[in-house]
Amino acid sequence: MAKLHIKKGDMVYVNAGNDKGKTGKVLAVLTEKNRAIVEGVNMVSKHTKPNSKNPQGGIVKQEAGVHVSNLQVVDPAKGGATKIGRRLNDKGKLVRYAKKSGEEIK
Repeated sequence: MAKLHIKKGDMVYVNAGNDKGKTGKVLAVLTEKNRAIVEGVNMVSKHTKPNSKNPQGGIVKQEAGVHVSNLQVVDPAKGGATKIGRRLNDKGKLVRYAKKSGEEIK
C-alpha cells in the first residue's frame, strides 16, 4: 500500500475527467483502490430499494471515487493547485507542505 499525497479533510482540485476544474473537500480516502471520495465531484445515480431510512425508495445521487492521480491539493496560502512535499518541521516531525508557497498543510 503506497503513501498517498491526499488525506481526509483536504481541499483538492480535480485536474482531469468530467469534473475537471472543480474543487471540493475529501470525505474519504480508499487507500487499497488509490481513490478518494470528494464532496460534489463524480456524482452518480444509485437506485435504492425502499427501507426504513428511505421508505419510498428511488434514485439517490451520491459521490463516487476519483483516482488520486486526478487530484491535487489546494495551496492554503495562494489558493491554486500545488504539488505536495514532505519535510521535518522545527519539532522534528514529518509534515506535508505546499511546494508553491512553502506553507505547511494542516
